[in-house]
Amino acid sequence: MCTKNERTILFKLGLFLTDILLIQPPIRDFYLTAKRTIPYGLACIAASLQKNCFSVEIFDGLATTKSHIIELPEEMEYLREYYHQPDISPFSLFYHYRHYGYSFQHIGSVAKKSGAFLVGISSLFTPYADEALKTADVVKTYHPQCKVVLGGHHPTSLPEKVLKNKSVDFVIRGEGEVSMSLLASAIKNNMSFEEIPGIAFRKSDGTLHTNPPAVMKSLDYYPKPAMELIKHRYYKRAGQGGWMMMAGRGCPMKCTYCSVSANSYVPYRRRSSTSVLEEIEAAVDGYGAGFIDFEDENLSFNKKWFLEILLGIKDRFKNKKLELRAMNGLFPNALDEPTIKAMKDAGFTTLNLSLCSISPSHLKRFNRPDTQRAFEKVLALASKYGLETVSYIIVGGPHQNPHDSVKDLLYLAKQKTLVGVSVFYPSPGSNDYNTCHNLGLLPDHLSLTRSTAIPVAHTTSRIETLTLLRIGRIINFIKQIDKKGHLKPNQNRIQMGKQLLEKFLQTGKIHGISPDNEVFDHNISLELTRDVVDILKC
Repeated sequence: MCTKNERTILFKLGLFLTDILLIQPPIRDFYLTAKRTIPYGLACIAASLQKNCFSVEIFDGLATTKSHIIELPEEMEYLREYYHQPDISPFSLFYHYRHYGYSFQHIGSVAKKSGAFLVGISSLFTPYADEALKTADVVKTYHPQCKVVLGGHHPTSLPEKVLKNKSVDFVIRGEGEVSMSLLASAIKNNMSFEEIPGIAFRKSDGTLHTNPPAVMKSLDYYPKPAMELIKHRYYKRAGQGGWMMMAGRGCPMKCTYCSVSANSYVPYRRRSSTSVLEEIEAAVDGYGAGFIDFEDENLSFNKKWFLEILLGIKDRFKNKKLELRAMNGLFPNALDEPTIKAMKDAGFTTLNLSLCSISPSHLKRFNRPDTQRAFEKVLALASKYGLETVSYIIVGGPHQNPHDSVKDLLYLAKQKTLVGVSVFYPSPGSNDYNTCHNLGLLPDHLSLTRSTAIPVAHTTSRIETLTLLRIGRIINFIKQIDKKGHLKPNQNRIQMGKQLLEKFLQTGKIHGISPDNEVFDHNISLELTRDVVDILKC
């Protein structure tokens, strides 16, 4: 009987046949934030399968430095109007479209060698659904005897679309920890599928059977993620291991743009602080994790529970110098001085703050409370305790006024914080997705439901949205050169930026610099930039 680590090595050599193979597909986009792509959900599902006596392996299709430039998809050709040439200036956005990760053919070969009777494919985000479906196609081509199941936010919200692909045998809606073992048992023992929570599949007559999404009633009941199946060396940061985790699921708020808010099927639940600390301990002691990102939707909402975790981290890991982040965003109203001090003591160096907007109409539209007073208090406390901040607003959403978004940017320009401009995208399962559908605003192709594709053009045009995004870059550049010794950007790039900034303040035009050092104009809304120039000159 071999150990899990020995079995993993034999699996990679094609000498061990596993029951179930879980795959994180490659993605195609203009950029990739690798530290946020750890296949955490697959590791959680794998642990549940192991608990039920199935052998399981994870193939992480993103765990490689390999990437290559590919042609922009036909449905994205309109973006060349906005990303029309490479830009090496500090105000650049996007140009090259890339395939990140292993080839689909390599993934098919891995599936064939695995001998798995069930292959699970993660399809978290709708813009990357094509890559997940292409993974399903190649798995079926190389290993036709297996059954293929897709899970994640996308198939949970749009199971009918996913099951149109004949390579997909099943969809699991909701939390796979509940359903995956039941599905594997049913396949292995030739049992009925109808009663499996969250299951969707084609019946023999071609119609679909679709159950409501599965939900874990008690998060602590399920085992902690199978960390040994993760390719940890790929996720190192500054020589230390990295880990991404969720201390809870769901969110008690009802923001209209969110697909896992209190309006969705996902109830708000928290793991015990003991369970959270034990997972961190396993990541730190077992895999050298020095950077940990909490991906919770609302990590600090329950202050007592959050403080228990922070104080536990400080006590257990005081000699480890952990760096902690909550990159999915923190709600300012849920932060106070004891919490922020405890965050600093535990290892937080930067607070990612979700402001959304200071516009009353925008806040009403997104069903968000006014956070401005709490936000300013948090910025003051962050400064007091030596924490950096990045503060996020949403632009380009349905019914948003671009001039109000300019006011948001100018407000942040005056604050001691970097600016994060989040371009709105319609997320299936959210109220705003339905709003966009009713207004005829949904893009024609699912791959366009991403921020980089500027998917919605309504009361804010695409040119205006891109202008707001570039203004955010300019404001951050000004903040960087004010503290250049701290951020240490490339000095040549600083000089380029200073020259372009001077032109911007003179004309309101935003320029870029080609790789051949030629200055060119970006397509922008001069109406919006002139408002900004008048204020920045002051």
